[in-house]
This record gives sequence, structure tokens and C-alpha cells, in this order.
Amino acid sequence: MRLIYEQSVEGRRGFNIQKPDVPEAPKLDQRYRRKTEPRLPEVSELDVVRHFSNLSRQNYSVDTNFYPLGSCTMKYNPKFTEKIAAMPGFADVHPLLPQLSGGGTLTQGSLEVLYKTSQLLCEITGMDAFTTQPMAGAHGELTGVMLIAAYHRHKGNKRKTILVPDSSHGTNPASAAIAGYEVVVIPTDKDGYMDLKDLKAKLNNEVAGLMMTCPDTLGLFNPHIKEICDMAHSVDALVYYDGANLNAILGKCRPGDIGFDIVHLNLHKTFATPHGGGGPGAGPVGVNKKLEEFLPIPKIVKRSDGTYALDYHRHFSIGYMAPFYGNFGVILKTYAYIMHLGRSGLIEASEYAVLNANYCRAVLKEYYEIAYDRTCMHECVFSASRQKENDVSALDIAKFLIDKGFHPPTIYFPLIVKEAIMIEPTETESKETLDLFLDAMKEAALLAKKDPKRLKDAPVTTPVKRLDETKAAKDLNLRWTPAQ
Repeated sequence: MRLIYEQSVEGRRGFNIQKPDVPEAPKLDQRYRRKTEPRLPEVSELDVVRHFSNLSRQNYSVDTNFYPLGSCTMKYNPKFTEKIAAMPGFADVHPLLPQLSGGGTLTQGSLEVLYKTSQLLCEITGMDAFTTQPMAGAHGELTGVMLIAAYHRHKGNKRKTILVPDSSHGTNPASAAIAGYEVVVIPTDKDGYMDLKDLKAKLNNEVAGLMMTCPDTLGLFNPHIKEICDMAHSVDALVYYDGANLNAILGKCRPGDIGFDIVHLNLHKTFATPHGGGGPGAGPVGVNKKLEEFLPIPKIVKRSDGTYALDYHRHFSIGYMAPFYGNFGVILKTYAYIMHLGRSGLIEASEYAVLNANYCRAVLKEYYEIAYDRTCMHECVFSASRQKENDVSALDIAKFLIDKGFHPPTIYFPLIVKEAIMIEPTETESKETLDLFLDAMKEAALLAKKDPKRLKDAPVTTPVKRLDETKAAKDLNLRWTPAQ
């Protein structure tokens, strides 16, 4: 499609501004004004409406097509939660309204939602207390590592390292580094699990904590997880649970029962709120008893008279992690989602997520290498190394899937798998949808042998064809210039 600038016709107008009936405002000082008038397209209202309506059709969302991004849980978002979040009693409440006196009745419902959501998350994860402040998963990670630092500082421990498996999410080492820790990587063993021998060798009195994703990014649940937590605790290191993959174990096991001290949750993944495009997100953090006093302020409490209030008087708190109390709209949708599904519904959702992933694994194992060929959890990781023998990469397969109407799965992650293709079907997709996707994956594998050029040329059905992505990243140019 043509850019809006390319539709411009000199002299065409789409608006008519009447002469103002108020005094003209003084003009901005010349020093702060543009030297030349901005170059804007001259188009009619109809041109604008049609252009942006057609442009919106190019958007890709889970409401329109299958979105099998591994480790991202891009599942369908039920619309009833959107209606609840739009209710005026929630949507129009300002966070600076009084808690109790005067207009306090206006905020009691919102505070109750935050309090009860925290209680539900405690029950789901086995933690003792939660903060809803963190605005996304990585923000929750940073909060968690800061809690680790506060714990050791309070005890007078001098710790300088955080242990991170090489199969972890990339934000784990970044969060640890931002918090001032030195990151020490633990490799993956031949079975796809964190190497216990290496862990034992690196656990010492300089280790502040261990960050783990469970199940990990290979889609595997580590059978030694309880032993790992005990090993870390033996040197007074804390164990942090990256909750991005909680979708796989809802109602099946609780991180707190296994031995984790800190949990962050991606509400926008596990509990089905809109996700992608930079937000909105929510990354609440839960802790066990020994860390509760360090949680961010304010803490939402229930008073003896049944009302809710904000407690700022917490001497050992790490302070504020975000303005106010978190991304309230996302938390509200999470509360509605959990209450609607209930315990049995959450368990069923988890079971279908795992079933769908194993269905994909079983169907495609004949066509692609599997990183670690065993029953997986909610996601499965393949390798296009077999296709690479015909000069077809994971990127080529991803581009081909666009032509077939599917968003590509995650590729080249986790980094420990060559030509990785990471698929997370989620629990919300039907077998019919999965079969269509799997047929496209099979077709790509066959074309890699018979007609690899078809894959190298993809996509051919999109407004913009295959780009030189390396050049686009290194030589970014977002300014349109008219053809000469």
C-alpha cells in the first residue's frame, strides 16, 4: 500500500478551521520554532480514513490469527475481562483519592481487588505475601533481585554474585546486573537440565541468589528442582522463580512448596490479559515470610473493621518500585479471570497447554530435530539444523509461515539450541488450528528439500517483502523522501 505522503495532492484539504472567537495566543519565541513549516500530506478526510483503516488490517494479533511465540504465552484474551476493566467504578477512580475518610468509599473496591488478587496469587504460588507494584516481568525480576540484596544487607552478608542458568530468560542476567550483582552462568547438561556438578562447584558464600525459570526455556521441568533449592539454601542463598512459564504448572505444583523464596508472575501471560506491542504488563512479586518485611511500600492491608488501607510504615522496605500500586487494569482483569475459572479451571487450562505442546512435538519430530526429545511442558523446542543442510534457516521457515497466515514462532532462542524454533501453542487453540499450523510446518520442511528457494524468497504475500534485516538495524532510516 502507498504511504499517506504518496497519496498527497497539492491543495487538497480534509478540514476547515473556523476563525477562533478567543484572543489569539502569543506566538512562540522564534528561537523555539521550526525554521521551515512541517511537510505534511495534503489529503481529504476520506483519504485519511481509508488509509488508516487499511493500515489497521495489517496489524497481527491473537484475535485474528494463531500466535505461537514460545516462552511468551500469547493466548487469547477473553473479552469479559475487558468489560469489567472498563466499568466506571474502576476505570474512573484516581489513585490519589482518599483511602478511608471523605471520598474513601470510592477507592475501597479497587483496594479490595488489589488485596484479594494478592491473596489469590499467594494461594496459587505458595508464597506468603505479594506486591502488585512491578509493571512487567523484567520489572518484577529487578524487584526480586533488590529483595535478595535487602535480605543479605539486613543480615550483614557480603554477597556479590547471582547464579543464572544458560537456559534462562535473557532478562534474568540483565536484572541481576542492574541490581549490582556479578552474573555467573551455570551450563546445561546433556539431558537439558542445569548442570548440578557445576552448580555445586560455584555455590559458595559469595552467592546471593539463584534465578531459575521452571519449567525452563527448553520446555522441560527439572526433576532435581527441590534438591537445587536445598543446595542454594545451604549457603544462605535465595532462590528466585521466574514466573513467565507458570502457565505450565498452574494447580499442579507451587513454587513456594518446592523451595523458592521469591516469585514474579507475568499476569499478562498466565492470566490472559492483552500482551504485546510494549504492554500493558504486570509483574507482581511474591515472597515467603523471611522476605515479607522488605516488600515495596505501600502494602495493601485489611483492617479489623473490614476496610482496606495502604500501609507505608515498613522500616525495612526497599521503597517504591513504581508509582502507586501497579498496573491496575491488568490486575483487575487477572482477578476476574481467576475468579471465573476457579481452581479446576486453572488446572484444566494448564493441562491443555501441556497437551497442545506435546501434540506439536509428536507431530513434528519426524520433520525437525528436537533439542531434547522427551515429554515437554507447555512449549517445545525444535532445531532447523536438518533444514540448514539445504541452506534453509529457521528465519526462512519463519518468513514462510507469514505467507501461510501464521505468526512465526520464536526463533534462535534459547541460545543454547542451534537454529532454534520454539513453539508455544497455549491452551486456547483448537486441534483444528494446530493442525493447520503443523501442516504449514511440514510443508516448510518438505520445501527445504525440494524447493528451498520458495522459503528463501518468503514472504511474498505481504506489502513489504523480504528485507535485509541486518542493514535495516544498522542503517535505520525512518524518514520518507519523495521519489525524484
